Amino acid sequence: MIKKIFGTFGTRALNAICNFVTLWFGTHYLGAEAWGVGGIVLLDVSILLIGVEFLAGSGLIYFTPRKSYRTLFKISYIWSLLIVAFYALLFYLCSFIPSGFAQHFTKFFGENAEFIPQGYHLLVLLLVFMYSLHNFNMATLLGKERVGTNNILFIIQFVTQMSSMLFYIFVLDIRDANAFVYSLLTGYTVGYLCGLTQIWPYLQEKGNDSMRETIREMFKFGTIIQLSTLVSMLNKRLSFLIIRGFWGDAKVGVYNAASQVAEAPKVIGMSIAMVQFSKISNLTDNELAAKITMQLLKAAMILTAICISIVCIIPTSVYSWLFTTNFAEMRVAMIALAPGIVFIAANMVFCHYFSGVNLPKHNLYGALVGLAVTIPSLYLMIPPLGMIGAGISASLTHLATITYQWIVFKKINKISAKELLVTKEDVRLLISEIKNLF
Repeated sequence: MIKKIFGTFGTRALNAICNFVTLWFGTHYLGAEAWGVGGIVLLDVSILLIGVEFLAGSGLIYFTPRKSYRTLFKISYIWSLLIVAFYALLFYLCSFIPSGFAQHFTKFFGENAEFIPQGYHLLVLLLVFMYSLHNFNMATLLGKERVGTNNILFIIQFVTQMSSMLFYIFVLDIRDANAFVYSLLTGYTVGYLCGLTQIWPYLQEKGNDSMRETIREMFKFGTIIQLSTLVSMLNKRLSFLIIRGFWGDAKVGVYNAASQVAEAPKVIGMSIAMVQFSKISNLTDNELAAKITMQLLKAAMILTAICISIVCIIPTSVYSWLFTTNFAEMRVAMIALAPGIVFIAANMVFCHYFSGVNLPKHNLYGALVGLAVTIPSLYLMIPPLGMIGAGISASLTHLATITYQWIVFKKINKISAKELLVTKEDVRLLISEIKNLF
């Protein structure tokens, strides 16, 4: 398992480097306002994907070892088409909303508040559809425990995304948010086409499960996972919406850049949790699943804390030099976000544990606890503190979420808080695994 974690971490680290390069070129050649619009588009795509992922999301990792691949393929593709068509109809109907109603909305979120930036509705729909197809390939390969292939497809996606953005900027001379948005679409499309070659053999396998029964099980499992994801994402989306409403797109661009840099250490928790989910989904021993989770939880939090500390001690002058003076405020926002990044690492491990043992409802309950903190903290902190208030709100939200998850995890597995301490056994196991790796 450690080999898969290191491989996944290497992939995520390379992704972080590519994101840094993309961010550098974006801040220098597109500017703060365009980068803010691009960040909002990407976040809107992530929120809309939740509708798709009720049946075609991370739950596929759990169901791939248990259900016919053909059945999963048909359900996911049909569902993705239906949801994107529903979004298209919804956008069309929203165009008839009276302007007077919209004015009431701006009283709460400011004059610049829009869910999707003007002119990007069609591109958002295309992004949602292409990512849903690409994600099917990635998730089912994880369900087959083909972590290495999943990593290669992910590398193809983000390298294509980065290189195509440079092409759009320097060859086609696109110097607005379109350069970033087009690069996302290019990366998802190329990644999907490459992934299709890897899943094709599974589509030739014989056997079909009942679509009605499979949909019922997937919807029950996916609903809880995606509702928890939706609630978790509301914090960030509301932050962007309120910052944009009161401070404009440029401030959103700075906060988006700060989030991207601060979230780079998330690759540690993400790498660990992805391999953990793939492993636990194929286990029947809940005691072993809990033991693995505790070991990975401690590793994820410690390593993430070290990395985010390094990010925060870098002087403001360095960030100004790297991303221009327009982004000088990044560092203070990152310091406010830092505790939340460590809590996110723990949250990822807990979420993948509960999903892996078929208890995803606790991810939803934890997210709802976090949302109860999110809403008041955002409105109390962003107007007077701006980006710093948004960062503090995010950290408080993630703390509340993992507090609930820990209480439930401890109760289910009958363990004490002292087991969070790093033991000699943990160190010996880590050293042994690293030796085996080499």
